[in-house]
Amino acid sequence: MTAPPEDDATSWRIRLHEIIFGHESAAGKAFDILLLGAILLSILNVMLESVRGLQHDYHSVFVGVEWALTVIFTLEYGLRIYAAPNRLAYIFSFLGIVDLISIAPTYLSLFVPRSQALSTIRALRLLRVFRVLKLVDFLREAEELTTALRGSVRKIIVFLGAVLTMIVIMGSLMYLVEGQENGFTSIPRSLYWAVVTMTTVGYGDIAPQTVLGQVIATVVMILGYGVIAVPTGIVSADLVQNRRHRATLCAGCGASAHDHDAGFCKHCGASLGVLP
Repeated sequence: MTAPPEDDATSWRIRLHEIIFGHESAAGKAFDILLLGAILLSILNVMLESVRGLQHDYHSVFVGVEWALTVIFTLEYGLRIYAAPNRLAYIFSFLGIVDLISIAPTYLSLFVPRSQALSTIRALRLLRVFRVLKLVDFLREAEELTTALRGSVRKIIVFLGAVLTMIVIMGSLMYLVEGQENGFTSIPRSLYWAVVTMTTVGYGDIAPQTVLGQVIATVVMILGYGVIAVPTGIVSADLVQNRRHRATLCAGCGASAHDHDAGFCKHCGASLGVLP
């Protein structure tokens, strides 16, 4: 007695899901490794195509490789949609969106010249290497960092608001002090100078010529170190706080009001564990 066509389609979809989304089976590992290799080849192809000498001699080769890989990635994206248990969840997930936009630049190049250079966004697909190589600890650390960044968003926004205020004030002041004859031809251009100076980039295309202007520039340079240090300190503090909270959270009763060096829960006596 033969199996109904629906059962054959279901079993095929399950098998396809194990290969495409799974990583425990030999077929799943081989698929992921081949996919990562194709992504690396695609990125290398786009980079080499941007070299003028190579582009002139091997343009048709680069175009052929790019289109061949794009077709492969398009088929792979379609198979992922077909094999996904929840298709909408995959399509609108982070990796699902990355999979989609990674194939878009090549098709977009038919209408917008040189847009295929955006194909390097496929590098985001290399995030799957953590799953393929089972680098779970790296993913856990990334999750902790993401949590710390989310907790720091409001503080960083307030800080950036203060920085923008200083940039407007310092840029306007330099416009008044230096004037158009010294290159500060407008307030927007002076704001550009303030941003470049405060971020310690220092292109040097605009420079103060007067003594007072150089004094103001010195102040802006010193403030620039704070621009770099403060956000780092904010994120670091939240990261330490999250690690401390996680280390002192009791798995038995859920209590979290423990000292950071406590070894056992003061409510139920369960071991709190120690973070690496």
